[in-house]
Amino acid sequence: MTTTDLASDRQRNAGPDGGSPPGASRPVRRKLGVRARLRRDRTLILMTMPAVILLIVFAYIPMLGNVVAFQDYSPFIGIPSSPWVGLDNFGRVFGDPDFWNAVRNTLVITGFQLVFFFPVPIALALLLNSLIRPALRATIQAIVYLPHFFSWVLVVSVFQQLLGGAGLLSQTLRANGWDGMDIMTNPDTFLFLITSQAVWKDAGWGIIVFLAALAAIDPEQYEAAAVDGANRWRRMWHVTLPGLRTVIILLLILRLGDALTVGFEQLILQRDAVGAEAAEVLDTFVYYTGIQNGDWSYAAAAGLIKGVISLALILAANKVAHLFGENGVYSKS
Repeated sequence: MTTTDLASDRQRNAGPDGGSPPGASRPVRRKLGVRARLRRDRTLILMTMPAVILLIVFAYIPMLGNVVAFQDYSPFIGIPSSPWVGLDNFGRVFGDPDFWNAVRNTLVITGFQLVFFFPVPIALALLLNSLIRPALRATIQAIVYLPHFFSWVLVVSVFQQLLGGAGLLSQTLRANGWDGMDIMTNPDTFLFLITSQAVWKDAGWGIIVFLAALAAIDPEQYEAAAVDGANRWRRMWHVTLPGLRTVIILLLILRLGDALTVGFEQLILQRDAVGAEAAEVLDTFVYYTGIQNGDWSYAAAAGLIKGVISLALILAANKVAHLFGENGVYSKS
């Protein structure tokens, strides 16, 4: 019997919906017990165990240390002997104007970078995706990836050499008869400065996810749009951007959940140059109050507040994504 004969037999025996013939009993899928599932998935479980153990040891167990936020903690007598003070540390944090200055700076930096940094990787990915020559695309990708592997010390040093008081920009201005400028120590331009540094360092690395999403778009959609007369911009608007929408929303939710973490090394390296009024954020505030001043309970309370607000932000953003019909970070079903 040939393959064509077998296909004809299957078609004759099939039901009206193309499935099993009428009256045929469907095989009953037996529900496996816990032991059977553990036996079946033991290889996957063994592969996952190292990552789970690392997560428990370095992510979940340290959370127990947050208990010092409710104590007058002293490292010399330890957590069991430190006296409990209830919510006193939280009251001190909420009454501290430096804390609110750090919160304000953190939110301003986050909002500014959401507007001026977040769209840059998307635009870069669209630009690279439109390049026809693979060699040129690979070269540009390698160039824009490179700064991601630089340390913040090197990034700040490069900007210092370009925009500092004795940098290339000031030297050029003085050589042409104008006054030099020191952008690295100017609090008024600090937002633009740190956003420019973040774009230079991480925008190229951020395009990886968007390029992967672009590669998953069916090329037949572009061909169908071209047959319908859509030009390049129309194809980008009606095919490319809808294909990226889920990834954009997912990354936006994750960014909102991480809104109160705007970077530690970058800010602490430039904090003294522009002053705490412009550069103090929650991470540096916790470091200076907890590590340098030795007020561990106070710093733990500030860090706990930051964590709770971040959790609320990511839950709210995920809820908004569900309201717009997107999957978000997780779904209930």
